[in-house]
Amino acid sequence: MRRTLCSIVIGLLASSAILSAQQTHIDKIYVDTRASFHQDWKPGEYNSHFQGDYLNLHMLGQISDKLTFRVRQRLNKKIDDQNPFNATDFLWLKYQFHPKWSVTAGKQAILVGTYEVDSAPIDVYYYGTFVNNWYQYYAFGVNVTFTPAPGQNIVLQFCPSPISPAKQNAYSYNLYWNGHIGPNWKTTWSYNYVEDETTRMMNWIALGNRFFMGPLALDVDFINRASFQQKRFFFSDWTLIGKAILTLGKWNLCTKVGYERNDASNVDASGTSYDLILPAGNDYFYYGAGVEFFPLGGDHLRLHAVWFRDNHDRINNFDLGITWRFNIYNRTAEKRWF
Repeated sequence: MRRTLCSIVIGLLASSAILSAQQTHIDKIYVDTRASFHQDWKPGEYNSHFQGDYLNLHMLGQISDKLTFRVRQRLNKKIDDQNPFNATDFLWLKYQFHPKWSVTAGKQAILVGTYEVDSAPIDVYYYGTFVNNWYQYYAFGVNVTFTPAPGQNIVLQFCPSPISPAKQNAYSYNLYWNGHIGPNWKTTWSYNYVEDETTRMMNWIALGNRFFMGPLALDVDFINRASFQQKRFFFSDWTLIGKAILTLGKWNLCTKVGYERNDASNVDASGTSYDLILPAGNDYFYYGAGVEFFPLGGDHLRLHAVWFRDNHDRINNFDLGITWRFNIYNRTAEKRWF
């Protein structure tokens, strides 16, 4: 793995030098990784093991003054023969053809509002059912973005469905807003018309909200899921997630609680649930808390201790881990190795 990573890095740096001479350049190359010691227990049973969670290679750059690109490759993820880009999260090209308009094409995040979805996976220690049961989180697609004001983006996206296998011709039509309401309220909202693996369509209304109150950041996410055939469109199949992070110097005190419910009446004439992520008649309650420590004061090194459980398997999970990041190349800082 070390030899492979070094070969990739040397190749990228050589390419960057060549491209820079052609007015095309790589702005940044960096690696981030997370590993942990996982323990879980329930009455009469205890298990533990070390695990590597993520090893990501990032590359960002520019082809011209209007064309930018981004790559994020997971170096520890298996590549599927039927999906050779399975380990690639980002592989997109963005064309800024107007100060307020752009088009992005390539592999990118499927735009579903909420901060649980929007956060980088390396920064999330546990998920709920809504996210865990997706087939894919990143997919090849195309976006058109309108930026009416700085910090406000409205995006129309067409891409494969997150709740259908990648090889199926099932799609998702997404309208997304990432912005803010005043200085202390950030938003990531979306309406998603998604096709599941049985070719049925579902409506998602996802409202992600982040509030800043001094050292406290509070996330409140709500997702309403419904088929047009359901008796009740609103508040019968839904998810509510709350997360709080209190920052005290180099320490973060964190907690997250989520509840998901699908009413038993949300089935078709054959008795099949309209929602295949959380089938009708089920609920899911998950919760946890943890602490993060940044010994260097920035995001290059993070230590964490996190406990979490849910109401299904009732297993207590406890992770002790480390996340670290190092820059390989930074064009702005004019540094190549540090």
